[in-house]
Amino acid sequence: MDLQQLRYVVAVAETRNFTRAAERCFIAQSALSQRVANLERELGVKLFARTSRRVEITPAGEAFLPSARQALEAAERAVAEAAAAVGLVRGRLAVGVIPTVAAIDMPAVLQHFRARHPEVRISLRVGGSDRLTAQVASGELDVAALGLPEGDRPRGVRVRRLAVDRLVAVVPATHPLAGEAGVGLRRLAEETFVDFPAHSPGRAQSDRAFAAAGLVRDVAFEVTAPDLLVRIVRQGLAIALLPSAITGNYPGLATVPVIDGPSRVEYLVWSAFNPSPATQAFLRSLDEVAKRAD
Repeated sequence: MDLQQLRYVVAVAETRNFTRAAERCFIAQSALSQRVANLERELGVKLFARTSRRVEITPAGEAFLPSARQALEAAERAVAEAAAAVGLVRGRLAVGVIPTVAAIDMPAVLQHFRARHPEVRISLRVGGSDRLTAQVASGELDVAALGLPEGDRPRGVRVRRLAVDRLVAVVPATHPLAGEAGVGLRRLAEETFVDFPAHSPGRAQSDRAFAAAGLVRDVAFEVTAPDLLVRIVRQGLAIALLPSAITGNYPGLATVPVIDGPSRVEYLVWSAFNPSPATQAFLRSLDEVAKRAD
């Protein structure tokens, strides 16, 4: 058994197709199939059930896959640590971001990082704050930018507080509230809302604010994508509460300060356990880009 065979198994498991796995690994399909078959003979079990049209991972393959991934990650980490010892940064950097991140200019930070560490492979993942935090804590992600209700704090990870932003009401430009200097939650509770899914961090700050005021609102639409949320508001179907930092470029919409509205805190989180050289280099890039912006 060697690392290349493990890479082939992971590729087949993720693509469910030997041809696509071979393309990903830059090897002929026949050669990849032979290497996987050799490994199966060595193990004495079938990792995949396959026909000419279909590939499925077997129970033995499911049991084998997590350790195979861990072995590959450990090998990558070993190479990265050895390179770091002589001043080089290699390996991978897995970054998570919420869709509404505003406190970090992520493309600018990645450009700075990439210019200095071109041998690091970067992957980006967009998701909710709770899931991204769990993935950083488990080692699946190296670093993530989050947004949480004020008073909440990520757990199981190292934390840097980035910014605090108040939520504003986002309404169609023709809405009666457009142009108002401010509005209270009691008036907003009369409106129909579009918001993020219930129990998600993106929704929690708004729900808590209305509950604390003893108010009930109608959330008729739940979406996960901010662009769809904005389109629903523009269509006149509902209004929304969003962080003020992300609402400046929405044509056809107006924003109204919420007098007694909630706030969101953005955090950067990374592993509390032995962060990789790439993670440490990313944090340095973040600091350097921030200084340059100031």
